[in-house]
Amino acid sequence: MISLDPALVAAAVARLADADAARARRYPGDPGTRQPVHTCYVPANRLAADTPRRWGAEALALLDTHEWAVSPRVIEKLRREPIEDLRIDFEDGYGVPEDSVEDADAVRAARYAVAWDPAPPWFGLRVKSFDTPRLRDRSIRTLDVFLTALLGAAGGLPDGFVVTFPKVTDVVQVEVFAEILALLEARLGLADGAVRFEIQVETAQAIIDGTGRLALPGWITAGAGRVTGFHFGTYDYTAACGLGAADQHLAHDACDFARHVMQVAAAETGVRISDGSTNVLPVGDAVLHGWRTHYDLVRRSLSHGFYQGWDLHPGQLVTRYAAVYDYFRAGAVADAARLKAYVEGSGGAVADEPATAQALSRSFLRALECGVLTAEEITELTDLPVASLSALARREPVRPSTLE
Repeated sequence: MISLDPALVAAAVARLADADAARARRYPGDPGTRQPVHTCYVPANRLAADTPRRWGAEALALLDTHEWAVSPRVIEKLRREPIEDLRIDFEDGYGVPEDSVEDADAVRAARYAVAWDPAPPWFGLRVKSFDTPRLRDRSIRTLDVFLTALLGAAGGLPDGFVVTFPKVTDVVQVEVFAEILALLEARLGLADGAVRFEIQVETAQAIIDGTGRLALPGWITAGAGRVTGFHFGTYDYTAACGLGAADQHLAHDACDFARHVMQVAAAETGVRISDGSTNVLPVGDAVLHGWRTHYDLVRRSLSHGFYQGWDLHPGQLVTRYAAVYDYFRAGAVADAARLKAYVEGSGGAVADEPATAQALSRSFLRALECGVLTAEEITELTDLPVASLSALARREPVRPSTLE
């Protein structure tokens, strides 16, 4: 027996249809694809045909000469896939040379990018900012030269290609950059939306715009479906906030505030977030100090939900992978017990909900994707096949019977 008139209820809730559709478009959720654990930054004039292999070799050489205990899987990773995401830099780390020099560097970099062995799963370039007419004209030209050469060398747009757009201060810059990409696609015969980009969050205006509103949600909209990530810029941001050099580091509260804004703005939109870098490098007599600093910062980022960061030096590959491997392995047994209890409905010391089961599953999938755990090890720990973990990560119901 009910009291409400079904027709009146239907009329009332019908008003929610547009909101439901808008929410589904705006918040499609995590794409469920692999995310790189880092982006390696290499100035275009220092790029070489063997850059990925050389970075791995330099990291292994440092391990040979300095005492730092790492898992054998870290060593295997440095040999097999030393760089997951390589960003060819035409901005701060590169400078503003003559146009002919930058044109030549862009062509050479594009040719290298199709010949790397081992090839990073992701790669791209960071163009100059749109701060001034001179810089934005050069930014667009470099992107045009690079893409034209890349397509000529590869015969098409390689998988994993992405552009980094730095020092954004206004939503109009994002709109114009998206328009430029559309023009390039049309000219080069690419599908609409084929070229995607990540935005570096490294200005105060990237957090709060001139009207007092959060800027990043509007930037996602302005990107017209092309924005894949927000990447934090440690040093430009802390300098913009007026911090002194000694306080310009990832663990500063100012950085935490910016990252939390990034996290909330990107949540469930499908836009990934990446932490920034540390300029404390493992070089000379400071290798161990550089490793300790980097390791601690990577672990801190992971605990804040930033599963990707920027690395500036081959030696940082050692502590990037060591920190990632230690982080995922440290919680694997306890996480597996919670996941099993959730699926079996047996309860336990923690009453987990679907959102937590989703997070636990994603953690195991991340560990699989970067080589921390094998599929067999994950199934042994969780009593679940990888397909079931993928279903849980999408908040789909999974029952113990899926193992039969």
